[in-house]
Amino acid sequence: MAGKEGQHSGTVADNRKARHDYFIDESYEAGIALTGSEIKSVRGGRVNLRGSYARVVNGEVWMYDAHISPYDQSGTYFNHEPTRPRKLLLHRREISRILGQVERQGFTLVPLRMYFKGRNAKIDLGLARGKKLYDKRDDIANREAKRDIARAMKQRSRD
Repeated sequence: MAGKEGQHSGTVADNRKARHDYFIDESYEAGIALTGSEIKSVRGGRVNLRGSYARVVNGEVWMYDAHISPYDQSGTYFNHEPTRPRKLLLHRREISRILGQVERQGFTLVPLRMYFKGRNAKIDLGLARGKKLYDKRDDIANREAKRDIARAMKQRSRD
């Protein structure tokens, strides 16, 4: 085995679009219930979290629209549906806290990244508020300003 138990083995999938579209207030680490062919595809890095979201349904958290590609070496009968809803594993107290925030304050649940912790696949789930267009523009302007400053500092150190 490559990593020791309990260490973060690299990120399998990252939802960079979520950080562009939302303000992330809190994040939770959740386990994910996967089938055999799904976990093999995840280990191969064939996951896309863009456009995915999570909801609390009947006291359970479910992730929707996350695309896990079918496993190539598995037959058609044993393979999985790529965008099926997947159950996320959280403590009861965390689920009730999330439910209260989502219902009262208008937050949404967004998967931020998928990674392995030991042998288990984990999801970082963000409690997020939507950004307005002007907020996105401000972020882009700040990022460009930082990039210009870094470029100028680098040029100055060369001279």
